[in-house]
Amino acid sequence: MKKNTFLVCKKVIFNSIPDKICFIEWLKKIKSIKAVYGQGFELHLHFDGKNITDNDLIEIVSLFDRYKINMKQLKIFLNGKNKKWVFEGDKGYWYDRMFC
Repeated sequence: MKKNTFLVCKKVIFNSIPDKICFIEWLKKIKSIKAVYGQGFELHLHFDGKNITDNDLIEIVSLFDRYKINMKQLKIFLNGKNKKWVFEGDKGYWYDRMFC
């Protein structure tokens, strides 16, 4: 049985109501995200396990970067298939926010 995985987006700052709507719609287009729901000042992203596609991880990294969401929690998605591009990305914009 797969263990459910959750990411938490705390106190996300939106510049407008349409900005918030676009953020939620973008999350819903990421196939690995099974549900998005709010709890207080947090958004919870529900995944079915820890295996997600590289494309989905890239989209999540992009969103977390854009909206200044804690990227350290993305380390749970590291696996043998994606570790190389994630770690070789030490010159990438996400590296420090994910690992330092």
